[in-house]
Amino acid sequence: MNYYLRKVGFYIVALWAALTLNFLIPRLLPGNPVDILLAKLQQRGGQVSAETRQAYELLLGGDSSQPLIAQYWNYLVNVFKGDLGVSVTYFPAPVSEVIATSLPWTIMLIGVATVLSFIIGITLGALVGWKPGTWLDSLVPATTLLAAVPYFWLALILVYFLSTQLGWFPSQGGYDVILDPGWNWEFIQSALYYGFLPALTIVIASLGGWLLGMRNMMVSTLSEDYVLTAHAKGLANGTILRGYAARNAVLPSIAGFAISLGFVVSGSVVTEQVFSYPGIGSKLLSAVTNNDYALMQGLFLFITLAVLGANFIVDLFYGLIDPRTRARS
Repeated sequence: MNYYLRKVGFYIVALWAALTLNFLIPRLLPGNPVDILLAKLQQRGGQVSAETRQAYELLLGGDSSQPLIAQYWNYLVNVFKGDLGVSVTYFPAPVSEVIATSLPWTIMLIGVATVLSFIIGITLGALVGWKPGTWLDSLVPATTLLAAVPYFWLALILVYFLSTQLGWFPSQGGYDVILDPGWNWEFIQSALYYGFLPALTIVIASLGGWLLGMRNMMVSTLSEDYVLTAHAKGLANGTILRGYAARNAVLPSIAGFAISLGFVVSGSVVTEQVFSYPGIGSKLLSAVTNNDYALMQGLFLFITLAVLGANFIVDLFYGLIDPRTRARS
């Protein structure tokens, strides 16, 4: 119980620190989203006054006339109410609305691709590590080479061959634009069809890392005393592979998988740009390009919460699958 209480306390402090940094960092950056909006207003012939500036500051969720501590308190209150301000890039849409429209696309694409690459990678890594030195082991360098290839280069190659040359998949977009988005089979089928190629890019690029890590841990685990004892007891190879070797070798990969899963909500900026995919990554790039601090702040907050949440869940799960963790605590 003490193990779990300490974990909960640690993540509460980490959450507070993340919220505080998310408040301070945009205010330390050069530029001001209010100035950007006022400049756009002036370009259209509008008149800018002190009252106009204050109105825009209130609209974007801040007021520079207040002390910093008061701004911080208002920020915390607004965050817990779900009010993340107004986006400059997609004005007058609220940041929460911009994120809500993009998040499902990213979770489906990056999330499914990450889970698939993890499952396939550790499965192949366990099989390769179970019998090192075989012909399967000689394929490992090829997968690690693919992991070293930049995302955009691999994406462009797949687009050229599978889309331009063979015409099997569309090269851009998240769904057929003639369809109305909704939870119907026609739209879901279109989204899966358009998302296959970017998902394949992520799986191919991520597979090698999981495979190599699992393979090396399997080779190390096979020399442990409990595996040798299992062989001496005459247990079936499949039982030793699943219940003794792979079960212990996969533990470090689970921690890495938690971090990868947490970063799912950040999207893949390069992949989404190549395929013009309507995910969080493209929104983050737009926010940085347009100095949209409110949107950047909201996206960073979601990414931070996702990473903390994923690590918290895996820490609790880790305590269940590896009792030695609780004992050391």
